[in-house]
Amino acid sequence: MSKEGSTEAPIRHPIDFEHPDFLNLEKLDSEMRRVFDICHGCRRCFNLCDSFPKLFDMIDDSKDENVESLSSDQFAPVVDACTLCDMCFMTKCPYVPPHDFDLDFPHLMLRYRTAQKKLGQLPSVPRQLAEVDRNSKIGVMFSKFINWASNIKNVLIRKILEIIVGIDIRVQLPKYNSETFSNFFKKNKDKIKFETKKNNRKVVIYTTCFVNFNKKNTGVAALKVLKKNGVEVQEDYPGCCGMPFLEQADLPKVVDQAKKVSQGLLEWVNKGYKVVTLTASCGLMLKFEWPLLLPNNENIKKLSKNVMDIDEYVVDIAKNEGLVDGMTEIDGGVTVHHACHARAQNMGIKARDMLKLIPNAKIDVVERCAGHGGTFGVMKETHDLAIKVGKPTVRQIKAKKNKYMASDCPLAGKHLKQLEIDTNISNDEAVHPIELIAKSYRI
Repeated sequence: MSKEGSTEAPIRHPIDFEHPDFLNLEKLDSEMRRVFDICHGCRRCFNLCDSFPKLFDMIDDSKDENVESLSSDQFAPVVDACTLCDMCFMTKCPYVPPHDFDLDFPHLMLRYRTAQKKLGQLPSVPRQLAEVDRNSKIGVMFSKFINWASNIKNVLIRKILEIIVGIDIRVQLPKYNSETFSNFFKKNKDKIKFETKKNNRKVVIYTTCFVNFNKKNTGVAALKVLKKNGVEVQEDYPGCCGMPFLEQADLPKVVDQAKKVSQGLLEWVNKGYKVVTLTASCGLMLKFEWPLLLPNNENIKKLSKNVMDIDEYVVDIAKNEGLVDGMTEIDGGVTVHHACHARAQNMGIKARDMLKLIPNAKIDVVERCAGHGGTFGVMKETHDLAIKVGKPTVRQIKAKKNKYMASDCPLAGKHLKQLEIDTNISNDEAVHPIELIAKSYRI
């Protein structure tokens, strides 16, 4: 007899996307029905995202009010509403492996989306937006013009962009740096001095595409905080981690990126460096998603064991050696948005733990999805859903009445900040937690 729920630690199976059964439409349909029937009988995830209300409403409105009454062509809207945030697997579902029911809802949605891609049923624009390295090199090169053209106040061009590309006119798009963080690092790494005795710690910052091309300040803050604490710092950006391709179900491309990036980063690991990531999604990819896609690749396994999130790493310094003196109070409380992909790393709330090191800091935590999900929050077709999911999170942030909002997910932070403005929340800006540590150090 199957147990009702599981008290054992969840495990995840490798994504065997090259197995013939993975894209077998008959077997996929059968698995969708099996999982949907279990979800229908549980409904614990009803408030996580729009996938589950869509599914339950469809079943309730069906002829016999069961999964058998659904036609297979009704499944797509449920899949479309999934942002692959992993929160149903991580925080809600009592039937994840090793339970006999063996549910992994996000990876089943990924499997279905992969089948859609094979059949040519996925839109082409998000796939082109996933070419982050190509697009962002152009973005940085022409940053002044592109930042002007994509500004939300530039209504004419944004309307044209909405009509042609499908990017919602209401979305505040990320701005491009005038130079990459990689270039900044090369020019400034020796100018930023150690302010304490150099220790035996060595890290290589995996800059991540967003910091490298869009939010250089996060990288600068991380560099300064690490060097102030005596850490030898290097930087490397072999390429995007592949998360945008994962969202578009282009699994071979994710694998290509994993092999390319891991080859570059392992050179540092073999020299005794830890790899520090600056964006939650990228940390999740290196630690967990890559090993699930390439379970027999020893290089990927080795790399995954040597990757730490920047918040996680600073907390580790504080725990083992102690941070150097010099942090001072900051001018307001902080609400930490514990981003889904930070939660999915199963490392605890390291952003909160790190920010608690600031003297007399008022720290609150909100653990709800922002609803952004990569291109999900950008495209006109899904932007309203992103708002729907994000507004309860914003209401919780508003209730904390803090000056700062911090998030390890820059796109989530940007999305929530825009919703804050819409709901008159008084806040300074959405920042990465490491930027507030730098602010406390006055560096």
